[in-house]
Amino acid sequence: MAKHNAANTRIKREYFDYLKEAMRRDEASIDQVAKALARFEEATNHKPFKQFHREQAKAFKRRLDGEKSVRTGKPLSRATVHSTLSALRAFFIWLAGQPGYKRKIAYADADYFNLSEKDVRIAKASREKPVPTLQQVHHVLAKMPAATDIEKRNRALIALALLTGARGAALASLKLKHIDLEQRSVFQDAREVNTKASKTFTTFFCPVGGGALQIVTEWCEYLRTALLWGNDDPLFPKTAIGLSDQGVFQAVGLSREHWSGTGPIRTIYKQAFTAAGLPYFNPHCFRDVLARLGEQICTTPEQFKAWSQNLGHEKVLTTFMSYGHVPVAKQADLIRDLGKPKTGNEDERLAAMLAETVRKYQKGQ
Repeated sequence: MAKHNAANTRIKREYFDYLKEAMRRDEASIDQVAKALARFEEATNHKPFKQFHREQAKAFKRRLDGEKSVRTGKPLSRATVHSTLSALRAFFIWLAGQPGYKRKIAYADADYFNLSEKDVRIAKASREKPVPTLQQVHHVLAKMPAATDIEKRNRALIALALLTGARGAALASLKLKHIDLEQRSVFQDAREVNTKASKTFTTFFCPVGGGALQIVTEWCEYLRTALLWGNDDPLFPKTAIGLSDQGVFQAVGLSREHWSGTGPIRTIYKQAFTAAGLPYFNPHCFRDVLARLGEQICTTPEQFKAWSQNLGHEKVLTTFMSYGHVPVAKQADLIRDLGKPKTGNEDERLAAMLAETVRKYQKGQ
């Protein structure tokens, strides 16, 4: 069975370069496209792309319907199938316009990678995701130990995530100089901080209460006074690994280097929530926590606009649409309350604020 096709590899390399340089896709997005193409090539026994035919697309869709996830052992989700097929469709549309392929591939044949409208609706359906309450996060912080340097770092990491809603990649790349304790802010400078879409913005600490601010303050002071670290050192350094007396590799402290990815951060979250007797919530969920807090405490459109900017959103509707989902339990309460006499409450205030915000910022102001 063939395991490689040189012509396919060359044209894929051109496509990946096109995605990166022309379409401005990041490495993670390109990796997903590469996985989709590898899966398709395996299904066709690495036949040349020049021999692409609509029947290959139809057969590949049937194959995906029978595949199971390596991680869960369950059939592939419609979302996974949809993203895989969408990546292949985009590739073959691009390929149909390339020299040497124009007469071999018809643009319309790429459409055979489409799912049915029913499956697309299933794939794109929004489902309520678990989000911790603010009280649960405070409980986690209270339960986290802080005896060693690693434990201090882990606790400060979650505390700063709660104060700012910073994404995992940003947290992993922050330096000491990016945090200003006097102004209670973090400067997410895209030149050095791995922010989404390489946006540069300042995040001010959100009024979340609890001990998060004190934890972050103590951590920064510890780095500067006890460890004598400077501005260009990582705010959350990766763990240093060394040999124990028994010749076994183990954590021996902190390295003066950044994490190369967000995997260790997810591990810290998982261990912290588990130790506190709670289910695991990923780092991104803290942004939902802050979005819901903003809905509760902001009383004017300007205040919520500032809150939205604090999360790095250019448009306030992004905060409402992406993070402003009403939990099912809250939805039930709101529906039940509709039958009660109207006396003016927080839900009415929020509804009025939302309406005004939509009117004022629907054009991206």
